[in-house]
Amino acid sequence: MTRKQKRLAIIGGIGAIIALAMGLILTALRDKIVFFRSPTEVAEGKVRPGDSFRLGGLVLTGSVRKEEGQRVFFTVTDGAKEVKVQYTGLLPDLFREGQGVVTEGKLDGAGTFTATNVLAKHDENYMPREVADTLKKQGHWREDKPGGAKP
Repeated sequence: MTRKQKRLAIIGGIGAIIALAMGLILTALRDKIVFFRSPTEVAEGKVRPGDSFRLGGLVLTGSVRKEEGQRVFFTVTDGAKEVKVQYTGLLPDLFREGQGVVTEGKLDGAGTFTATNVLAKHDENYMPREVADTLKKQGHWREDKPGGAKP
């Protein structure tokens, strides 16, 4: 084997090891990646039950219902479609009807989103661009009011 062949074999071996490491890293991260979805995408069936994702939109006015044991039920809307959400835990202080919210969790077989985390939005910096764009298209976004949502 010549020096050139040895060098190419070493470079090829290092390249194979790097490719294998990248493949293992991407496979491990696939289970940890959380995609963002709007209520319209959920209603259209673009999410399978059991998949983890983030759901964002506005808390529908009149939909918040609290039960014993810190269990809360509410509806998230993007102006076109609605998704019922259940959450057990303390809600953020900024959580209220008509305000933006991003929830993280899974969809069950009945179409109810079971949230494991709820983030309340207090300005446009916490609203994912997709949700803001959808709300603007539906006419539920106002630039002159803090938080952007209509009353």
